[in-house]
Amino acid sequence: MFASLSDRITGSFKQLRGKGRLSEADVDGTIREIRRALLEADVALPVVRQFTASVREKSVSALSSQALNPAQQVIKIVNDELVEVLGGDTRELNFASHPPTVIMLAGLQGAGKTTLAGKLGLWLREQDNKVLLVASDLQRPNAVNQLQIVGERAGVDVWAPEPGNGVGDPVQVARSGVEHGRQNHYNVVIVDTAGRLGVDEEMMEQARNIRDAVNPNETLFVLDAMIGQDAVQTSIAFRDGVGFTGVVLSKLDGDARGGAALSVRGVTGVPVLFASTGEKLEDFERFHADRMASRILDMGDVLTLIEQAQKAYDEKEAEDLAEKMAEGTFTLNDFLAQLQQVRKMGSMKKMLGMMPGMGQFRDQLENFDEREIDRVEAIIRSMTPQERRDPKILNGSRRLRIAKGSGSTVQEVNSLMDRFEKAKTMMQHMSKTGGGAPGMGSLPGMGKRAKARQPAASKKRKSANKKGRSGNPAKRAQQEREAAEKRANQPKGSAFGVSNQGDDTPDLNELAKFLR
Repeated sequence: MFASLSDRITGSFKQLRGKGRLSEADVDGTIREIRRALLEADVALPVVRQFTASVREKSVSALSSQALNPAQQVIKIVNDELVEVLGGDTRELNFASHPPTVIMLAGLQGAGKTTLAGKLGLWLREQDNKVLLVASDLQRPNAVNQLQIVGERAGVDVWAPEPGNGVGDPVQVARSGVEHGRQNHYNVVIVDTAGRLGVDEEMMEQARNIRDAVNPNETLFVLDAMIGQDAVQTSIAFRDGVGFTGVVLSKLDGDARGGAALSVRGVTGVPVLFASTGEKLEDFERFHADRMASRILDMGDVLTLIEQAQKAYDEKEAEDLAEKMAEGTFTLNDFLAQLQQVRKMGSMKKMLGMMPGMGQFRDQLENFDEREIDRVEAIIRSMTPQERRDPKILNGSRRLRIAKGSGSTVQEVNSLMDRFEKAKTMMQHMSKTGGGAPGMGSLPGMGKRAKARQPAASKKRKSANKKGRSGNPAKRAQQEREAAEKRANQPKGSAFGVSNQGDDTPDLNELAKFLR
């Protein structure tokens, strides 16, 4: 969603890099580009004006500072202002002192409230909360049935005493749902309410009645991040008509321009608490303003990536895997288990996009085929247990059988095995050397690059030796006799490169092999 905005803002910084000193004209040019990028992203005009004015004021005052490179100062100021516009510090949910905590969802029809109720329920259940979903959307066709299906997938209970489709009183359902949650010791009750295609007084009145009936601890406004400038009018109407304590952005995985995320906090003053980033129930995360700002500025989001990895990976399995890598006993079964762990983290494309500086590889990321992991998994599963443990037994006939069984070609099987062997060798090497790559030293100054810096001194020594030998045959013979006498007076030894057979002349060939 923020791809275009990210490209425009990061592109505006390119003219600043490499300049030792910035002028006000440089700053004005950068801010002009940022203003255009924000307007094109459908950010509300008042937010754009406030943002650019604040960036300009701080940037001009920072020009005289020598603490950082001027370009770095401007980038830091833009980052800090983005964090402020997006909501500043992350706020936690307000839980009731005496359960259940009541969370009411409100928003326009089509914003994704019902699916989001399941996502929020799953997120809270994973934090050891007993969650109940209440089906108070009785107007939309099959809304109750949809919530029941979503609740079952999320592993949470659903309170649905009315069939919906225009039948039943939504206020009474909400009230009875909260009472049911209190009697049955639920920690959290999430009330799903009806939406409309537009903001109208009937909808507002129903939402207010439900709010007054359940007295929620949190009223979350579910905002479709793809609606652009209309997000401002919609959020203001809900704030004034019903009131809400937090915002949830849905459909952040879309390809719209994303101005709603940058506008709603600046216009309403209410923080964004959660973000829905995909169609699956697991595609739901806390909204961190600083991390979102880092994504927009192409600085990555490593903290979220680490959190997802910690959630997906088992610590004991990770330790066992590291030990196998170090010992060189890493098999295709372990590789398959690794693939399955990675898939638990979500889309590979999404994970790679969280790495810093990946904006320059956006085209390659867009063309990345997620099904490649399925093909690799199919090839490995077509092998016998013995073949997975010992890939060296894979001859031509076995590879042909595996290719047919996995719907691939022998060339693809060969390619996978080549990559696996190289990866296995690299992991074993890195485990032994503490992180150095094959062919390179594990410490600075080691490896091929360090050796490449040495020939100058070596040539000097060679030329000095060559220069020391006389061109006169008689004089050269005298030099050789003196050298022989000098060697004869030296003690015998068995150091490296010195023979123990009575000849102490260093074996330069062996020494060269050792150094190589």
